[in-house]
Amino acid sequence: MTREPRAAGGRRDDDTDDCDGHCSECPGGGEPHHPSIFSDDRGAMARRDYAKLLATVGGLTAVGSLAAPLAGLTRVFERSYTGPVYSDGVYLVDGEGERVAESALAKGEKTTVFPEPRPGIAKAPTLLVRRPEDAYAGATNLEYTVGGYAAYSKVCTHAGCMVSNEEGEILVCPCHFGKFDPVDGASVVGGPPPRALPQLPVTLSSDGYLMATGDFEGPIGPGGE
Repeated sequence: MTREPRAAGGRRDDDTDDCDGHCSECPGGGEPHHPSIFSDDRGAMARRDYAKLLATVGGLTAVGSLAAPLAGLTRVFERSYTGPVYSDGVYLVDGEGERVAESALAKGEKTTVFPEPRPGIAKAPTLLVRRPEDAYAGATNLEYTVGGYAAYSKVCTHAGCMVSNEEGEILVCPCHFGKFDPVDGASVVGGPPPRALPQLPVTLSSDGYLMATGDFEGPIGPGGE
């Protein structure tokens, strides 16, 4: 087999292609040499690709933050069942499924309740607040309140997140900081929501438990006017 002659310095002209990183001419006196991916064109490409990957992941995460609450909303409200969420005579229950008594809240408190389970309806989170009766005004439908209690959908009308925080007396959605005033019909007092949380008409049953007298006065969650 014919071998190519070596060039000056003891290396063949094709050493550049054939060198396996272990020859005496390699940097480090024959020790394996592995160029950094950050010191050549491949390194620049790797960095650009990595940056693109991070940007893509960030974008998908942002989209996911909106898609998640909407997906949950779909599971609760967009089912084959097409009837009302509440109707006359449906009791309000807590997270354990127990009916909510008139003494459940002190004035100034709030909690999350649901319609008493029945076939075809999933849990529909509802904010129940209690304030002094003379505190309610403005857009609050006073005929929908009883004993200082008012009830509103917990689903934010902006992106479908749950309105779960408070800022003083104001209800706050943690996703985009939509703010609602519970003594003024849960009207919007800050942030991006386009409309108030729909109010639920409530009364007390003869045995002292809170119950609905109809469905929410408006559409639940994003959309609707």
